[in-house]
Amino acid sequence: MKAILISRKTGAAAAGTLAAIALLSACGSAGTASLASGGRVEVVAAENFWGSIVTQVGADHAHVTSVISNPDTDPHSYEPTPQDGRALAQAQYVVVNGAGYDPWAPKLVDANPSSTRRVLTIADLAGRKEGDNPHMWYSPSIVTRVIDRVAADLSAADPADAAYFSQQATNVKTVKLQQYNQLRATIAQTYAGVKVGATESIFEDLAADLKLDLITPPDYMRAISEGTDPTADDKSTFDRQVSEHSIQVLVFNRQNSTPDIQALVDKATAKGIPVVPITETLDPATAGFQDWQTAQLAALQAALAKATGH
Repeated sequence: MKAILISRKTGAAAAGTLAAIALLSACGSAGTASLASGGRVEVVAAENFWGSIVTQVGADHAHVTSVISNPDTDPHSYEPTPQDGRALAQAQYVVVNGAGYDPWAPKLVDANPSSTRRVLTIADLAGRKEGDNPHMWYSPSIVTRVIDRVAADLSAADPADAAYFSQQATNVKTVKLQQYNQLRATIAQTYAGVKVGATESIFEDLAADLKLDLITPPDYMRAISEGTDPTADDKSTFDRQVSEHSIQVLVFNRQNSTPDIQALVDKATAKGIPVVPITETLDPATAGFQDWQTAQLAALQAALAKATGH
């Protein structure tokens, strides 16, 4: 997503980033070994989808602030504020996505180094780098690894509550994500091989997990995700897939819709192809990760049922 961040960022945005970094540097050393007031680990997550997971694992023993939390915010072009800088400066644990998705976050962290602050970069955990698909919260296997890693990191920050964090992580995986896991299994079993389309790469990992046949040109999805123009050939291919009803369901990112994308959505609707909107951040912002993802999976299941008749 870095290409979008750069291409959309105005001079004012860059100034805002510099101001936040300057303020952060002025805050002095942060991330002390002691716990925050109330005996809780002070955590900052760059995005609320990861923040929700940390909140559930940390529960009563962590205080989590998510920087990007408004579903109307375009994460690609986010401008960090001085308040964001202060929050990161005071954090004992920071979770960022990485892979070029939120380059402002490590800049803020690096502006105020601390030997005691822990930083989890999801891309490093997942083995992804800039240029790879950065939408790792749509990969169920990565989400599971993040839950375990968060429990381990919180335990290192607060050893006295290590057993509590481990128990919370188990509860998240087996209880809170139960419906999410059941829906994924049902869709994969019932609709494996169904041809679907997606307007960008945000859906790639989940489509693979669900065993759906995502036939949209990968370079088209990547270009839309990165804010660049797809090639004429890829545009023609995707348009033909919609026009000829080669796909049975279309998934699109409601938070990154352009006039061209909306035209494709309208064409799919006119052709009787069910359209499933998804978002990059929690929607509504107050939803938990599993509630948000489960609702989207339920909508996808309903669309697949309508398209296939079963």
